[in-house]
Amino acid sequence: MNIRSLTRGDGVVIGAAVLLFIASFFAIYSADGAEGVDLPSAWGSAPLLMSVFLAGIIGAALIVVAHGLPQVPKVVGLDLGQFGVAFTVFAAWSALGNVFDPAGGYNNLGGLTGSGPDAGTGAVLGLVATLILAGGAIATPLVPALKVALLPAPKPAAPQPYGGQPQGGYGYPGAGAQQPGQPYGAQPQPGQPFGGQPSQPQQAPAPQVQQPAGDFSPFWFAVPVPRPLYAEDGSPTPIAELAPGTWYLAVEQRGPSLVAQTQDGRRGVLQDTSGIQRG
Repeated sequence: MNIRSLTRGDGVVIGAAVLLFIASFFAIYSADGAEGVDLPSAWGSAPLLMSVFLAGIIGAALIVVAHGLPQVPKVVGLDLGQFGVAFTVFAAWSALGNVFDPAGGYNNLGGLTGSGPDAGTGAVLGLVATLILAGGAIATPLVPALKVALLPAPKPAAPQPYGGQPQGGYGYPGAGAQQPGQPYGAQPQPGQPFGGQPSQPQQAPAPQVQQPAGDFSPFWFAVPVPRPLYAEDGSPTPIAELAPGTWYLAVEQRGPSLVAQTQDGRRGVLQDTSGIQRG
């Protein structure tokens, strides 16, 4: 699971789930004359625990796991994230009903006096948490600010220019390049005029390196959210998925798209370049 694939919306969902878990330990009822009466928390009411608190926490877990996996599993045609959103909406709806009628129609609860119990701290906090949870789950795909990566991509220590010597990364075009500091060319041959210079670099054979067209300069970049990488032949099926938190090398520009190279050496076209972070 790649935690750098999580977005700010996922952070809202995680925070709301933590608040919901804390609320489950507070009393779910409040009433006049409750002194000396042991008011239960959500853990003392199985229907409320299952329909509000556990449903909301399970929904948050499904959403976070779905966004953190490189390939989201599907059940009956729906991915885990969609199931998670449904759980959070159900939890919020159940919490709202519990606040309106905490005792479920029973006015006398455990010897309490008065017209009946009201919603306690646990029930109110549970409603607030589930509303935030459901709102974050629904709004994340729709609000650009919530789709930004939760953790920023780390800066590369020393990005190498395209075609340079390998430093444990990728993009190296092949062996055979001149070592740094080694004089280019051989020693002057017999018969060469005294003081003559070795042959110029442009006159000697050099390794064939595919250079980008035009004035494009290769650069490192990271994507803010997972994005598909398509084959260079125009096939509609993605060949890979670029994940946030990983640096990729842009080797060519084709209109608004970039030709990117992955860590395992595969090349493809990144069609959506909005919001990318350059290294």
